[in-house]
Amino acid sequence: MVTRLLQSHSIFPTLDIEQTAAYYVQYLGFRAVPYLDAQEPLICLYRDDTEIILTCSRGQRVIPNRELYGYGYDAYFITRDQEQLEQELAAAGVKIVRPLMNTDYNNKDFVIEDIDGRWICFGIKQNG
Repeated sequence: MVTRLLQSHSIFPTLDIEQTAAYYVQYLGFRAVPYLDAQEPLICLYRDDTEIILTCSRGQRVIPNRELYGYGYDAYFITRDQEQLEQELAAAGVKIVRPLMNTDYNNKDFVIEDIDGRWICFGIKQNG
């Protein structure tokens, strides 16, 4: 079977892309590359093999999925080292809204809340 999908990037609209980028750099260990003079201003955030693209929401506040639909995360990032990552983020002052646990859908993950109120999950499917 040919692999056609390689990676995924999350796109996060935000009221203040510079403030959100600074949060991700300071607390989550991302590196920011701004393209603020582009026709569509954005900041790309990089950590390991993950990229988040911040865009301007043009005055619209971020409404997390749990508010819009009653449940759900705004992004899910795959990681094999959940314990270490959770400890790192907690030590940095990131708000952990659900600690590391095994889910009823056979994932092991934890959830944070970012500066814009998004719930972001970090985890992976368990074998079996």
